[in-house]
Amino acid sequence: MLKERIQELARKIHPEVVAYRRHLHANPELSFEEYNTSAFIKATLDKLGVPWSAMANTGVVGLIKGEKPSDAVIALRADMDALPIKEANEVPYKSTQPGVMHACGHDVHTSSLLGVAAVLQQLRLEFGGTVKLIFQPAEEKIPGGAAQMIKEGVLESPKPMTVIGQHVMPSLPVGTVGVRPGKFMASNDELYITITGKGGHGAQPQQNIDPVVIASQIILSLQQIVSRVANPQMPTVLSFGKVIANGATNIIPDEVYIEGTFRTMDEAWRKEAHERMKKMAEGIAVSMGAICDFKILQGYPFLINEEQTTARFRAFAAEYLGQGNVRDIEIWMAAEDFAYYSHQADACFYMLGVGNEAQGITSSLHTPTFEVDEAALEIGVGLMAFVALNCLDI
Repeated sequence: MLKERIQELARKIHPEVVAYRRHLHANPELSFEEYNTSAFIKATLDKLGVPWSAMANTGVVGLIKGEKPSDAVIALRADMDALPIKEANEVPYKSTQPGVMHACGHDVHTSSLLGVAAVLQQLRLEFGGTVKLIFQPAEEKIPGGAAQMIKEGVLESPKPMTVIGQHVMPSLPVGTVGVRPGKFMASNDELYITITGKGGHGAQPQQNIDPVVIASQIILSLQQIVSRVANPQMPTVLSFGKVIANGATNIIPDEVYIEGTFRTMDEAWRKEAHERMKKMAEGIAVSMGAICDFKILQGYPFLINEEQTTARFRAFAAEYLGQGNVRDIEIWMAAEDFAYYSHQADACFYMLGVGNEAQGITSSLHTPTFEVDEAALEIGVGLMAFVALNCLDI
């Protein structure tokens, strides 16, 4: 009966949730700059009669209390920020902000949670306990908004027993979800390396200290930390995506600048790898007469889905969507600051299918052609509301 009631409400408000999503998609804002998004969330919660408080500058926390007696508390989280990407889609709700786009689906996450708020408000007489709605800024940029919200008390007063989050996934077809118990997503650290040598004429390398050759040696050698030091059973990724050597065909530059990322799923190994990378890079540079400045910007920890919480989510999702529409998924070496919640409370972070090959909706996250099948909004709203109420044991 509860499932049918929620499905009916999710279907009824679907056009409004689509409108929320399109408004947010057309008006994206970057990390820590989500002022208009925050105002829109607050205004929508006001219309729904949901009390809210501000947190972490642009963050918003809503509270919905059931009318039946219960001290149970669950938190539902959606992130709000967009990416510095120029949208290539030609749709009526195309981004109006040059070079800024909701290319990771946070517009879907936020509009879905607003839809969940609408559903739960209409069901207040039918459940007990409290649902905390976390609209979180700045997932895309280290240090992330989750850590700031936790520092400011988002997981206190009232303290949730469980935190649930969802993320769109274009590789999963609309109508399905994916979930994995245990370690699911990686930690991420940003690497910023500057090799300083001595530039000069390319025809006279003996008079120079070539930072290009040294940088190349460092990039290749650091991969040995992954292939020859890391336990093969421990997922570890080291990638470099930017190398700048502003010389010319016959000019060896004084300096080479490198940016990369290191990801893994064990905090002890993460710390050891940081020390080894820095020591190796600096040692190679010194041995060849150069200087290496090796900076590590530590990002989010690995994300862990608590086993029992995830098993319960899987059972509720199967009940709501059908067993065949709940997929087991592999470890994903992307990073998410939802990980901070997962280290503070029992948590489950799942993937919401938004792909539709027949409609050509297949582009990956973080691309200028990313899009979603908006039918997923009805599923995302209904499923999250259903899971929340079942976790409250109504």
